[in-house]
This record gives sequence, structure tokens and C-alpha cells, in this order.
Amino acid sequence: MKRVLLLIPTTSYRTQAFLDAAQRLGVEITVASERRNVLEETNPTGLLTLNFRFPEESARAVIEFSKHQVISAVLGVDDQSVLAAVHVAEALSLPHNSVASVSAARNKYLMRELLSKADVSQPRYALFSLDDGPTPVARQVSYPCVLKPLTLAGSRGVIRASDEDEFVKAFLRIESILRLPDVASMCRGDEARYVLVEQYVPGDEVALEALLSKGELRVLTIFDKPNPLVGPFFEETIYLTPSRLPQHVQNEIASCAGRATRALGLEEGPVHAELRINDEGSWVIEIAARSIGGFCSRALRFVEDRGLGNNISLEGLILRHALGMETGVYEREPLASGVMMIPIPRGGVLNEVRGVQEAKAIPHIEDIVISAHLGENLGPLPEGGKYLGFIFSRAESPLQVEAALRDAHRRLVFVITPGERVRSNGIQVSYLHKEINYGRSNC
Repeated sequence: MKRVLLLIPTTSYRTQAFLDAAQRLGVEITVASERRNVLEETNPTGLLTLNFRFPEESARAVIEFSKHQVISAVLGVDDQSVLAAVHVAEALSLPHNSVASVSAARNKYLMRELLSKADVSQPRYALFSLDDGPTPVARQVSYPCVLKPLTLAGSRGVIRASDEDEFVKAFLRIESILRLPDVASMCRGDEARYVLVEQYVPGDEVALEALLSKGELRVLTIFDKPNPLVGPFFEETIYLTPSRLPQHVQNEIASCAGRATRALGLEEGPVHAELRINDEGSWVIEIAARSIGGFCSRALRFVEDRGLGNNISLEGLILRHALGMETGVYEREPLASGVMMIPIPRGGVLNEVRGVQEAKAIPHIEDIVISAHLGENLGPLPEGGKYLGFIFSRAESPLQVEAALRDAHRRLVFVITPGERVRSNGIQVSYLHKEINYGRSNC
């Protein structure tokens, strides 16, 4: 039986989805995480501990493991694990992207440099050190602009500035974010000392999900993002598919994403891309050498084009591709679908969630998952990196899906009570009591 090594952080929501997909395919999974599982000794073939921060060390550990268990494919699921995964695949002589291409996809500045050399449409950009100080840098850039850390995902630390005063505040805020303990554990060296400043690109934003095979990009779907993402923070909420954009625009999006992956040198596996669309065409915002994150993959389902009635998840499709199995017979299901990532509007402790059953009863709502835990101390963007939960819908049209997601969201009430969060600079921030009917936010 074939075995896939899955590199996935212990905090990921997707472990079970991959395990379920593997069971349906009849393949074994070894789950490699950065923290030792208490069951590892009793399940030595199914669990492995790897330090994703040190890819070469991870590769050596897997070489030892593979002396007793043959590994047929290696998958890195998110930004923390994809680089370690390509090192492991290279050591095992399995199909993989190059280390350089995945490194470029993880580092926003390296990505911009390669896209620029290939003349791919993207924002103007400049790199600045935190040592340069915010005021001198603020006088060098054009407005509006967007400031970003080099490696964080999910819009964490991404801030728009419309003038010098806003720039200085954003610069200092990002410097503070890079000192947060969980961020400092992910960002090392230059990643923690530089800020990327980009031209703000107006227009609609879309997300593209695709698979690469020997450099050829196969688009699985394009998600519309109906909520305007204009800043100052860029918290994503609703994803809808199929896209309602004209077909020629969708073709241009796919073409632009294909040029971008070739510019980075990516050749194999899943791709998640973010692009902006306006009258001047498609603009690459980000390219990631991984699939969509969180529970969002539940919004995608694929069916065989031969009409046999079999369906498969995104995780199943990714596993099939990694193992060299046929994927071309699967297309996205006929129904429209969507997900709403429920953002955190302000910091504090989650004390109570109301209205879930009422929201689930809305027509076309498929499921609601509250991923935040009661008693958890939460923080919103740009410091935070989580969502309160996810709402899923399927219907005949994207319009019905969007309406259902918004209606369900209005029924949810999240009671957030006083809490404290200590930042790395020693400043203690106390959050005031607030009962929030989340559906009545600006979504």
C-alpha cells in the first residue's frame, strides 16, 4: 500500500480532511508535525515529529524513517511546512518543486523580484529595513500604499497607508507584530527585519485554486470575493465559486497566474493565488505553493466527468496528484458554493456563541463550524491570525450562496468579554467588554 508523508502543523484544521481522503483512496498517511504526539510511540508508522524551521534536519530524519517505511509522496500543507516538504522530497528523489521556487513563493520580496524579471503584472514595490525608521521611509513612497511583512499569511500584518502619518503608524505596528512570540518563531533573520511596501492596486480581488503538473497550470476554480478589500486591513470574509466574472476575464486571470508560477519556477502540486482585477487587467498580489487554508477547502467538491456520481474533496485531488494518479477526470461540482470566514472584530475572551442552530436552519446553509474555543483570548487583524469560524453554503447560483452566507452571519452573536493580551514590547492591552452581534458588522 502506498504511503504519503503529510507535513502539517499541529494547529492545522485540515489533518482529518487528508486522513479521510487517504482512507477513500486506500493509501496510508504518516502525519509529521512540529510537536511530538503522545501516541507516537504506539503508532510509529503513522506519526512523526519534524522541526519545520530546519528543513535539512527534517530531511535527514525522514531518510532514517524511510529505511523502514517506503514513502511514495510528500506533501507540505501550509506556509510553515512547504519548504521542509520540498527538502524531504528532494532527499527521497520524489517529484517536487525546487527549493528556490518554494522559497520565493514564501517570501513576498523574492516573489516580487522574480515576477518583475518576467514582466508579470504586479504592484510597484520597494523593500525597507526596520532600521531605516518610519519617518524617513514615509517620505520616499507614493500613496496610497500597502505595507507587508515578508512571510506572514492570511493578511496578517498587512496595512494600507494613505499618507505619511498613516505610514508611520503602520510601520511601527508591523514592527510590533514581528516581535510577537508566535510570529518571531516563524520569521527568522531578514524575514523579521524588513517591510515590503507596495503600490495599492484598486479593483476586485479573486482567489485562484490550481494544480501544477510539470509546469502546466490546471485551474480548479476561481473564487470571487464580494466584500470590498480596501483597507486599512485586508480581512477576507466571503469566497464564492463559480466566479461571476466574464469568461474572457477569467481566462486572463488564469493566464496571469500561469505566467506567475512559471516566473517563480513552480512545477508541481497545489497553488493558491490572489489577484486584483481592474480596467488595466489582472495583477498578481500573491502566489503560494500550497492549497487554500483553514476549513475553506470544504467549499470545494469535485465530480467525475463520466457522470458516475463519485465525488472527491480537494484533499483527495491533491493526494491523487501527489501519487501520480489521474486527476483530469474530475471537475468542480455543478452547484455553486461558498464559505464565509468569520473574522474577529475586536480583542477579548470568547465567552459565548449564540444563534448557531438558527443560522444552520437558513436555506442553502450546509454547515457552520465555530473553530474558536470558549475561553480563548482572541485578537483581530492585523495582529491576529485566526477566524472565529466558517460558514458553508451550496445552492444553484452564487447569488443564492452569498445571500445565505450573509443571512446566517446575521443570526450569529459572539459574546466577547474583557481579556488581556501582552505584546512582545511589554505593553499590556486590556480589552473592554463587548457583546458583538457579528452579523451586523461591515460584512
